[in-house]
Amino acid sequence: MLLETRAVPPFFKNGYVIGCEETRDGAIVDPGEELDELLAAVREHRLTIRHILLTHAHVDHVSGLARARELFGAPIHLHHAEQPFYEAAPQQGLFLGWQVDPLPPVDHYYDQSPIVFGQCQVKAHHTPGHTPGGVSLEVSRAGEACVRLFTGDTLFSGSIGRTDLPGGDYPTLIRSIKEVLLAFPDTTEVLPGHGPGTTIGEERRTNPFL
Repeated sequence: MLLETRAVPPFFKNGYVIGCEETRDGAIVDPGEELDELLAAVREHRLTIRHILLTHAHVDHVSGLARARELFGAPIHLHHAEQPFYEAAPQQGLFLGWQVDPLPPVDHYYDQSPIVFGQCQVKAHHTPGHTPGGVSLEVSRAGEACVRLFTGDTLFSGSIGRTDLPGGDYPTLIRSIKEVLLAFPDTTEVLPGHGPGTTIGEERRTNPFL
C-alpha cells in the first residue's frame, strides 16, 4: 500500500494519499491547503483517485475539496452528521480570514459497506466527540487485518482532539477513543489529522488523556 502525507501552513493539517501498488487506484483523505503537494504525489505514483474520504468537515480538512473534486471527479464520502459543518464551510473560512467556496454535494454518506480501491478497502468507524460526525478510517488490503487507522482530529500522538468548538463533547470523545479506537490491536498504525503518526499501543501506554 502506497502512502504519502503532506502538511502546509497555517494549520499544518495532514492530508493523505493512499494507493494500491498493483492497480494504481487510490484515495485522498482530507484535502486541504496542501492539495498541490498531494497532487504532486498522485502524479509521482501515477495514481487514479477513486475516492475522496473526509474524516470530518472542519474547514482545514476541506478547504481543498472543491478543487480536488474538479480535478479527480471522484466521489466525496462524509458522515451524515457532519452535513451542517460541511454546508457552513464558507462561514468557517470567513471566521478564520479565508475565502472558501461552497463545497460540492456529498456523493456518499458512510455506512457499513467497504469502500474499495484496487486491492485496498476502507471501513469508516463513527468516532464523534471532536465533531458529531467525525470518523476514523480503517484502511487495509482486502482480506487482511487493519494496518492503518486515519483518525482525523479524534486521536493524536500524545493528545486528543479539542472539544471546545461547536459540536464538541469531551465525554463523547473519550468514549469514542476507548470503545472504538483502543479496540484495535496495539500494532495498528495511527495517522492523525495533525502531527506525527503513532500506534494504538503507544497511545494506550503513554497518552495522558487516556
